Amino acid sequence: MNKVLYIGNLPFSSSEDEIRGILEIHGTVHSIKLINDRQTGKPRGFGFIEMDDLGAISAINALNNQEFGGRNLRVNEAREKIKPRKTK
Repeated sequence: MNKVLYIGNLPFSSSEDEIRGILEIHGTVHSIKLINDRQTGKPRGFGFIEMDDLGAISAINALNNQEFGGRNLRVNEAREKIKPRKTK
């Protein structure tokens, strides 16, 4: 089974290869999605990573609040986005 992780407070210059490099030592990385601003196309400093369960737990424990590129990373299990309810 796989888990999706949220990784935040990334340096804006971070690449998928750099992120993969710090995560692969903890387990198999299945996908990486770094989020960009819709209007400017510039990085927003966070993304989502799909990893195997054990690797995800290891990555959270090892990387949350660790310094990367001059910033302290935030790494935790991603939660589903709650869509606002429409009112009548």
